[in-house]
Amino acid sequence: MNISLAKSDDTTRGIIKMEIGKEDYAGPVEKSLRNFRQKANVPGFRKGMVPMGMIKKLYGKSVLADEVNKLLSESLYKYIREEKLNILGEPLPNETEQKEINFDTDETFEFVFDVALAPEIQIELNKKTKVPYYAVSIDDEMVEKQIDSYRANFGTYEPANDVEEKDMIKGVVAQLDGDLPKEGGIQTEEATIMPMYIKDEEEKAKFMSATVNSVVVFNPFKAYEGAEAEIAAFLKIEKDQVAETNGDFSFEIKEITRYKESELNTELFDKVFGEGAVATADEFRTKIREILAEQFAPQVDYKFLKDAREMLIKKAGDLKFADDLLKRWLLAANEKNTPEKIEDEFPQIVDDLKYHLVKENLIAKNDLKVEEEDVKALARKVAKAQFAQYGMLTVPDDILDNYAQDMFKNKETFQNLIDRALEDKLVGWLKEHVKLDTKEVSMDEFNKLFDE
Repeated sequence: MNISLAKSDDTTRGIIKMEIGKEDYAGPVEKSLRNFRQKANVPGFRKGMVPMGMIKKLYGKSVLADEVNKLLSESLYKYIREEKLNILGEPLPNETEQKEINFDTDETFEFVFDVALAPEIQIELNKKTKVPYYAVSIDDEMVEKQIDSYRANFGTYEPANDVEEKDMIKGVVAQLDGDLPKEGGIQTEEATIMPMYIKDEEEKAKFMSATVNSVVVFNPFKAYEGAEAEIAAFLKIEKDQVAETNGDFSFEIKEITRYKESELNTELFDKVFGEGAVATADEFRTKIREILAEQFAPQVDYKFLKDAREMLIKKAGDLKFADDLLKRWLLAANEKNTPEKIEDEFPQIVDDLKYHLVKENLIAKNDLKVEEEDVKALARKVAKAQFAQYGMLTVPDDILDNYAQDMFKNKETFQNLIDRALEDKLVGWLKEHVKLDTKEVSMDEFNKLFDE
């Protein structure tokens, strides 16, 4: 077997020629035919006793084609790996030099492929290379808002004697006919209502300051302004019955409960951060400030890498590509692509390709690798962030580990974790080898940076 590569003068493309001779495929073809003979069911012959001549006549051409194509694929990609060729996309059959293959008459087969070659990249970074780095200022207002959120999340419901707007009222509701319950009318034993959700102010006012065991007469149809779903849920009826309820109902109040926010005390500190982790209000605020900074860290690093991308592409200089081969490959790789679509999107594709090559170059040149523990640590961090969204900041390690293991079961999720861990390695390396042009910004200012 002969394989060779001829590069173009501009080194953006090459032609790989491969010649497969009889000595390359004769052995595998003979082995496959013997296997066919053992399994073939041909009328008039016992299984495994069909003459080899007949087997060759029946299956010889297809077996030859299969074995040659298998050799072609294996040898082509082995050659690319061993020669360390940085191929963009996939090898494509040459449109001019490739001769027609005839498995009936040919004994030697020549294949010719066009390949797009990645350009050589040389990037030198030092502390004179500036990259913006935005540090989000965690101000007192953000801390206090977070404290308010924790106090609300960890509050308790307590009984009350008279109704306030945010209270929850439970009782018995009955449809009225005049001043008396309507015979056969709607009645709900365990109705629940909160005045703050009553849309009509006049109807809402009827509940304000009402007390336990008192009776409020109101019109649900007016209270909810004809909203069928809300009225049906309140009265526990079907929506098609709502139109019949445009009248007064009595609400006998059996229970009033009021949500009371948690006090800023040790009990709250323990609920948020775990028993004994925080002792004072000042320590609580300091810990919250640290948590908020930690939550912003991934976004800060993302913005840093986005700005570094522009610098890296510029540093790489004018990279040349075999545009025609790339467009051919994009068209062949995805049946949904059209020449018009590829032409329209090609500038962005090339820009993304430049960054990908630069990134891969830095990772390889600086031996940045992801270990198993890196992926596990990232998975735990992702799980921890998900719990934190629901105010759960002290999740036991074994639960985080279980969530991490669940992520590993999904191949796509696992690969995403590997890619993110490698990107984190690159971010860490860049921070050490460029000058960080640190700018402290507010949360609003930082969020607006993504609108630019």
